[in-house]
Amino acid sequence: MHQSHHGTTICPYLNPKDLAMPQESRATIHHAQPTTAGTAPEWDLSDLFPDIDSSELTESLAAIETKAKAFKTRYADKIAGLGAPDLLECVRDYEAIRGLLYRVTSFVALRYHADTLDPERGKSMGDVRDAITAWLGPLTFFETEICALKKKKLKQRLGAHPDLARYKPYFRKLRAARQHKLSAELEQFALEISSASAASINRLFDETCASLQFRAAGKTRNLTETLDLLQHSDRKLRRSASRAISKELGTRLPLFTLVMNTVIKETVISDRWRGFATPQAARHLSNDIEADVVEAMLTSVTSAYADTSHRYYRLKARWLGLRKLKEWDRNAPPPMVSDTRITWPEARDQVLTAFGNFSPEMAKITEEFFERGWIDGAVRPGKASGAFCMSTGSAIHPYVLLNFQERPRDVMTLAHELGHAVHQTLAARQGDLMADTALTLAETASVFGETLTFNQLLQSVSGEGERMALLAERVEDIINTMVRQTAFHVFECRIHETQRTQGELTGDEICQIWMEVQTESLGPAFSFSNDYRNHWAYVPHFIHSPFYVYAYAFGMGLVLALYAAYEAGIDDFVPKYLDALAAGGTKHHSELLKPFGLSVADPDFWKKGISVLSGYIDDLEAMQS
Repeated sequence: MHQSHHGTTICPYLNPKDLAMPQESRATIHHAQPTTAGTAPEWDLSDLFPDIDSSELTESLAAIETKAKAFKTRYADKIAGLGAPDLLECVRDYEAIRGLLYRVTSFVALRYHADTLDPERGKSMGDVRDAITAWLGPLTFFETEICALKKKKLKQRLGAHPDLARYKPYFRKLRAARQHKLSAELEQFALEISSASAASINRLFDETCASLQFRAAGKTRNLTETLDLLQHSDRKLRRSASRAISKELGTRLPLFTLVMNTVIKETVISDRWRGFATPQAARHLSNDIEADVVEAMLTSVTSAYADTSHRYYRLKARWLGLRKLKEWDRNAPPPMVSDTRITWPEARDQVLTAFGNFSPEMAKITEEFFERGWIDGAVRPGKASGAFCMSTGSAIHPYVLLNFQERPRDVMTLAHELGHAVHQTLAARQGDLMADTALTLAETASVFGETLTFNQLLQSVSGEGERMALLAERVEDIINTMVRQTAFHVFECRIHETQRTQGELTGDEICQIWMEVQTESLGPAFSFSNDYRNHWAYVPHFIHSPFYVYAYAFGMGLVLALYAAYEAGIDDFVPKYLDALAAGGTKHHSELLKPFGLSVADPDFWKKGISVLSGYIDDLEAMQS
């Protein structure tokens, strides 16, 4: 998962989650000691700040307040009259404030996600968020006044100074949202009220999920550990885990329903005030993507359900000797897949080898994350579930979080998040206003990293059984990324649209929509139990980032087409690919993909990726016969 949290979204209005660190702070970096233990490591955040009560953090917070007040005094109501040199200085001052804010917010967020059950960490994050929101609010005038500039006047300013012209991509994205901007006062109000609404709802959701305890197979486990059992070879253990999840989520269903309804209502209110016509429109704008391109991708994936997920799960049912699959069989390892555990050093070597064979520069960047304590891979109580790579700004490296449990799929997760890390590291040269990539492109490097690692492993095996096992796991990964995330998006669309037309949803209504979408996407090979109806409740993307999930499907389809171009021997693919990552958020998708001869606007583009998945299933069926 990409977070500027990741990992970052590029929002059309000021958001404290988007902030990063200034270039001038580079000299303050202190490197952690190399990690040498054989088990998954915990990260060291001292490159950001020594600790929550350090003088460095206190001084940074004081500097933010001072700089923010000075910025407003100097520039409020004056941007329209600034010449090119003064406008450049204004933009750079603004970027520096955002950078310093990002360093602080990423530190408290990373510290919190390492142990969401620690009340002191939650309080610290809330207190810092509230203080920063108060200082950010008066700065909303900047983007409002930039959006209000006459197009001709801005063009003249950009043409008069090459250093200012470098920010043209930032101005383009910002001004694309100008019709949805509110007044400076209302933007400030929206920003400040979010610290008591959206941020609090997110924290309530996170802390609730972290506190959940599931009794499965005679042992109490947290959410991450229990979800891991759904990939166990023992069907009784999988069933026990699934039922434990259903039981525990069922007891909290009123809370999760309230949280979901609150998130939807907030989007309704925001969309009404900002003039967005559909629930997805704000996300499309922040993703710098056209709605018809997204719809083309979604239509291609959903129309191919029968030839992809439905066909694969029929095959899987035969492998498992079952007439029908249950929900606890979806991620069961196919019988040819061994229970081999992969140690942390082995996972490290596999990823570094795959990245290095493609590009020594990628391997060099990635190796630092292992050596300098920038990865938190250990599983422990209170730690956030799942995985992410969080940017901390353009002058400091990102940090990676995952829950490594020595499974083959954990190697793919590691490769995925380190793909993000490479991307964010290369894009950092664009600075804090333009390093972040739209979500639809942000998943490119992560999925590409997975693909490199998979193909490295596939080439290393000789027996047909091992090859079949790897191919089956890869098909499941693609289905989970492309089909399942598309289904998640369809689910979101339906619940948002239903609430907008029929009013607040009950838990039963949300559960019913979930079951309908799961049945459509997974197909007739499944016979779901009624217990599965509330499994939507633990998916964090629905709460933290509405309509984020289609970016995963988008990224997978894009990478499958991109990798096909690589295998076809396109000239200078590696340097072109690294240049694309280094561009960060400075290029529109049409410009970024042009060197590869690809266009997501091409109606046949998405069929290429789907045909790769379908071809893998063809191979598995041929091996089975």
